Amino acid sequence: MRLEAEAVLSILELAGSGALKIIGSDIIDDELSQMPDKERREKVELLLSLASSHISLTPAIERRAMELAEWNIAPLDALHLASAESAQADYFLTTDDDLFRKAGRRQAGLKVKVENPAKWLIQETTDENGHA
Repeated sequence: MRLEAEAVLSILELAGSGALKIIGSDIIDDELSQMPDKERREKVELLLSLASSHISLTPAIERRAMELAEWNIAPLDALHLASAESAQADYFLTTDDDLFRKAGRRQAGLKVKVENPAKWLIQETTDENGHA
């Protein structure tokens, strides 16, 4: 878990420098408002302060989430994925191993690549010759 935490911090630094974009959504806002752990909520708020855009919930996102839920993806996770697809995000980063596994089995049917933050960061910082 420590590697994931360090990766998330590095990703935040990249977003802060403008090297990548973070996208917020109504789904994230709703989930954040229900988060009882103050420390975790503050960390997510920091991340969201770096968001360059915000995706509002639409009927199309809800329909797509229902399709994704048929793949045995939890409804809230399906809404997150559908929002990322709607935003035309390149990647959806998650530390949720269950979501990562389920999305990985259906990656060909998704319009966004689902990755673990640590794995994604390693891939992004490695050149085409395999050198860091």
